[in-house]
Amino acid sequence: MAKKYFGTDGIRGRVGQGQMTPQAVMKLGWSVGKVLANHGNNLVVIGKDTRISGYMFEASLEAGLSAAGVDSKIIGPMPTPGIAYLTRTLRASAGIVISASHNPFYDNGLKFFSAEGTKLPDDIENEIEAMFEKEMEIVDSASLGKAERIEDAQGRYIESCKATIPIGTTFKGIKVVLDCANGATYHIAPNVFAELGAEVITIADKPDGVNINENCGSTHPNTLAAAVLQNRADIGIAFDGDGDRLMMVDSKGQIIDGDEILYIITKARLAAGEPQGGVAGTMMSNLGLELAIKKLGLEFVRTDVGDRYVMECLREKGWSLGGENSGHIICLDRTTTGDGIVSALQVMAYLADSNSTLVEALADMTMMPQILINVPLPVKTNPIGEPKVQQAVEEVEKQLNGRGRVLLRASGTEPLIRVMVEGEEGKQVTAYAQQIADAVSASVAHANPS
Repeated sequence: MAKKYFGTDGIRGRVGQGQMTPQAVMKLGWSVGKVLANHGNNLVVIGKDTRISGYMFEASLEAGLSAAGVDSKIIGPMPTPGIAYLTRTLRASAGIVISASHNPFYDNGLKFFSAEGTKLPDDIENEIEAMFEKEMEIVDSASLGKAERIEDAQGRYIESCKATIPIGTTFKGIKVVLDCANGATYHIAPNVFAELGAEVITIADKPDGVNINENCGSTHPNTLAAAVLQNRADIGIAFDGDGDRLMMVDSKGQIIDGDEILYIITKARLAAGEPQGGVAGTMMSNLGLELAIKKLGLEFVRTDVGDRYVMECLREKGWSLGGENSGHIICLDRTTTGDGIVSALQVMAYLADSNSTLVEALADMTMMPQILINVPLPVKTNPIGEPKVQQAVEEVEKQLNGRGRVLLRASGTEPLIRVMVEGEEGKQVTAYAQQIADAVSASVAHANPS
């Protein structure tokens, strides 16, 4: 069944529009509460990132859940995977994170977790949407839900992160720069790495409600690269606004993306003697990752873009490792969802235990030149099927002659068409990607003349 409100990662939009109004979020809270109550559950954990609208939506959710007779535990600013963890450990029925991830502060959204700390199944999302269409009815006053703030959530999550690497592993002697994106990791990540012995330098760790993801974090890794070089650090780690994805930087200032991070974690598991049936990537994963994984003797499978699809593949095959080149890495042998801090710890532990650097860990992996261009859409439209766009794609594929890939897709979180071209020669790949992007832009302009 096609969903009206839920996307691939919850509900997201511009604050003050669509479902991102106080009234709609309160109704969504009520809808979630009613569905959970129908299943015999009555406790929800609520967390958020640092964007200013989180205060408003936190109160709206709390009110909606209370109206449905469901209790809530309020966590405050916390990385999305931290809410997934706390949902499990607090024995809650569900978890809700108020966040728009890597989007600017003027967007916000709701991410949902089941009692097991995984994304809600489709049937529950469908039930919530159906309930949202009904008239809101408030339970009797004596049955209203209560809200309680959890004061020790930060310490609980920090300890859970540290527990994902061997007890004897130390980061002593490693200088690391952390870019917290002025987001949800600002008060968590520095403590995790410092407590494990690293010398920590932190940037973008002073959120003010509107500076989340602003020229910092995993979507702007050049900021981290400059800080690593300036501080002569060994490694840099950049998280996104809600802390479920990351990028890394080596001592030379070179950016290490999600594909390379996933490869290092795979090597770490094999070095530790932990069996791996295979690794899941997406259609955006670099061909270099696929070849390197196969060289390790493992199967590599591509899914549609989105961590939901990677997760579905891992569960279906019984594997534990998968991820996206955007830095959303899933380690099901350590946690239940993508976690930027946990993923970074897996890489750092491998480097510390093997006494190697990022450069050395990636020496046997060759990344193919891959160019991604985002073409903005002024209105909700999808020009991918237009004849001129298809003609441009066919021309590029003919030139690549089987030695590269072309992928066009509509973003699931932003009004964009993503144009990706991969091949053997960087300048050529860039020109091909721009050629297709220009065709997409021209098609959009033709369909929407000013």
